[in-house]
Amino acid sequence: QVQLVESGGGLVQAGGSLRLSCAASGRTSSRNTMGWFRQAPGKERDFVSAIVWSSGSAYYTYYADSVKGRFTISRDNAKNTVYLQINSLKPEDTAVYYCAAGPGGFYWMPSKYNYWGQGTQVTVSS
Repeated sequence: QVQLVESGGGLVQAGGSLRLSCAASGRTSSRNTMGWFRQAPGKERDFVSAIVWSSGSAYYTYYADSVKGRFTISRDNAKNTVYLQINSLKPEDTAVYYCAAGPGGFYWMPSKYNYWGQGTQVTVSS
C-alpha cells in the first residue's frame, strides 16, 4: 500500500520557476520507481520525469525530451519526498502534474505505475 501527497502547483509567468513535491509513504518495494506525468486539457497523460532505484541507494533519473535541461527530479530521503524542480517555464508546460509510484520497469509508461497522486495544477501565463 502506497500513499502519495502532492503540493507546489500554482500560477506563474513564462520564464519563472516552480517546485513540485510528492510525499510518499508505504512499502518501499511497491515504489521502486517514482515518476512525474502531466496532462494538458484535451491531451493524453504524458511522461515528464522519473527516478528509479536499482539496488541499495543506487538510482537513475530520466527526462522527456521536451523538459530536458529545464526540469530536475530529486529526492529527500529524510522527508521521504520526491521533488520536481521546474525552471524556464513555458506556456506549453501548463497542465495537471501527477506523481506516481510503481515496482519498476518501463518508467515512461503510465500503465506500469500502481499508485497515483491527485494531481496539482501548473498554469504558465505569457
